[in-house]
Amino acid sequence: MNKDLTQSLVDRQNLLNNPFALKEAQKEFNLEGIYFTNQQIADFYEVSIPTIERAISEHSSELRENGLKTLRGKELEEAIKNKEATIKNDGRLVTNLTVSTFRGVLNFGMLLKTSEKARVVRSRILDIAISSVSNKINGDTKYINQQDREYLTNAQREDVERKNFTNALNDYVAMNNYKYAYFTNEVYKAIFRERAQEYKKLLNLSKKDNARHTMYSEVLLQIASFEAGIAYEIEIASNECGRKLTKIEVDKIIEKFTNHPSRKPLLDDVRTKMYNRDDVFRDVQHEKLSEYRKAMTEDEYEKFLGEQSRSLEQQIQENRDVFERLKDK
Repeated sequence: MNKDLTQSLVDRQNLLNNPFALKEAQKEFNLEGIYFTNQQIADFYEVSIPTIERAISEHSSELRENGLKTLRGKELEEAIKNKEATIKNDGRLVTNLTVSTFRGVLNFGMLLKTSEKARVVRSRILDIAISSVSNKINGDTKYINQQDREYLTNAQREDVERKNFTNALNDYVAMNNYKYAYFTNEVYKAIFRERAQEYKKLLNLSKKDNARHTMYSEVLLQIASFEAGIAYEIEIASNECGRKLTKIEVDKIIEKFTNHPSRKPLLDDVRTKMYNRDDVFRDVQHEKLSEYRKAMTEDEYEKFLGEQSRSLEQQIQENRDVFERLKDK
């Protein structure tokens, strides 16, 4: 993972939003406490107070989003009383105190370009972030998508709509068997702007790997939606003209379906998730979706790394009753 944290706000925020990496980092750097004063932060990074104040001036909004705050009045009294913040008593009355949470302390380390200690912290937090993912899935990120407890349900739904889609192509489209691969690629291009082979190359998948087994549940649901909608439109168009459709006619159906205004927010959402999760979890960049780059949320880390996540085996066990009912039918 080659990230220059001093240059990229998104890369910084991706790390700061990872609660599992932050927890491990706080242990490693032995910075126990709720709040840290500017002096404590300056001492930790071996820089001057003016350097810390300059960082605050230049990056105030970012730092405040990540735990920088000013304590006043009762909140200040309680913080000092509960030893959540420590001040040096030189006889002056303290009416306000600028402090940061541990998350904020790390944020400073990502901004201080001249501090050697900050450089070391940046390097270690990147390593810790990689470990927080690797330890969860035993080092193989190929199927981290399957940690989502929604994965199995959406994969099953996509499988159903896939069959309906291929049946519609078989029954209503006048092309040879190439049509299945061709229109599958057209669906992929419509959703995430990549053909199947492009996607597999980016994720370094082998010929035997099923690309859909590596896709996030939201992507699978979007594919299912496309396949269901396009299959429906193909059938209607074929019945209306009383013959099978040509490739050009189906291309137009897919184009119209993709560009319908109702699809834009859904496509924006799934492209954002796909780009940023693969960037963080797999160190893969889908350049054709780069306009959707943004920081991952804490909820997304929880979805794949936390207590909400479920291995595929767990999902199968939890849905065993559903499988039994399907088997009986």
